[in-house]
Amino acid sequence: MTSVAIRSPLPEASQKALVYHFCRLRWPMIPLPYESFLRHLQRAHDLYEAKRAKEGEHVNWLAFLASLHAGDWYLVCGCLERLPRAWEALFALRVNRADCLLLDALRARAVRLYPRNQERQETAVADFWGYLLAGEKEGSLPILARYDGQRPLVPWLIRVFQNKHISELRQAKGLQVLPEDELGGVELPLPVNSESRWHQEFRQAAREWLGTLADNALLILGLRLRYRLSQRQVATLLGVHEGNISRQTTRLRDHCLEEIGKHLVEAGWIGDDLSDFILKEMDSLVMDEPRLAVDHLAALLASRGKSLHSLPGADDADTGTSVGS
Repeated sequence: MTSVAIRSPLPEASQKALVYHFCRLRWPMIPLPYESFLRHLQRAHDLYEAKRAKEGEHVNWLAFLASLHAGDWYLVCGCLERLPRAWEALFALRVNRADCLLLDALRARAVRLYPRNQERQETAVADFWGYLLAGEKEGSLPILARYDGQRPLVPWLIRVFQNKHISELRQAKGLQVLPEDELGGVELPLPVNSESRWHQEFRQAAREWLGTLADNALLILGLRLRYRLSQRQVATLLGVHEGNISRQTTRLRDHCLEEIGKHLVEAGWIGDDLSDFILKEMDSLVMDEPRLAVDHLAALLASRGKSLHSLPGADDADTGTSVGS
C-alpha cells in the first residue's frame, strides 16, 4: 500500500479530493461515497492529532495527508462501512516478507503466545477478528476505528494483536495493562519460552523431512493440517477411496514421528512426551512453511484438475479457515 505525496500547496479541499480519487483507483471495487470518505478522513486526522498533541506537537492537514498510507486507510474505511468487498480484500492481505496471509500470520503469533494450547490459539485469533469491527468491551472503539493510516496496516494489525495478548498475559501476573490506544505503539517482546531451543530444533528437522516428501504426500498433509479436511473430504476431493487416504495419513504420521523424533533425540531430548510435542509443533509449522502455503497447495490441486471450491462447504478454504474435522 502506498502513501500519497502531495508536494504542491493545493487548497485543502483539492488535497482531499486527490487522495479520494487515488484511493478509488487503488480499490475500484470498494465504492465508498465521498461524504463517508471525508467523515473518516476527519476522524483519522483527529486521532493522529490527539496522539501528537500528547507529545506537544501540532499536525496540519498537509503533513497528515503526505504521510497517510492512503490505500490501507481507505480499505479500513470500507470495512468500517461494512462493505463486503472491503472485507474480502482484508482477508486476502499478505505479510510481505513471509508472503503468507494476514490470518496465518496472526495464527503463528498465537502459537508463540500460547504454546501447546491449540484451543486458546484459535480463540485468540477468532476473537481478535471479531473485535476489528465490534469493540472488545461496551463503549470501546473497534480495533479498525483506532487506525489513523500513519503506518502500514498489516504490521500494525499484527502488532496490536501481539501487544493485546502480551498485555493480558502480564495482567494475569498482576502487572499493569497497556491502554487500548497504545496497543499499536512500540511492539512488546514475546514471552520468553523455555522450550525455544526445542522449537528451533523441531523446525529444522521438520523442514528437512518435508523436503523429502513427494507432491502427493505434501498435498495430503496440507489438506489435512492446514485446511482441517477430514479423510473423507480429502478422498472426495482427490477422487480416491477413503481407505487410501487413511493409509497414507497413517504412514505420514508414523514417518514424521520417526524421522523428526530421531533428530530431536540425537540433539539431546530426554522427555517422555516427544510424540505430543512433535504433533503440536507441526500444527504451527504449516502456517509459515512455503511448501504448505495456500498458493502452492492450490497449484498442486490445479495440476490434478482439482480445486477446493469443488468441495461442498469449502468456500472459505482460501483464507485458511477450517472447513471440516
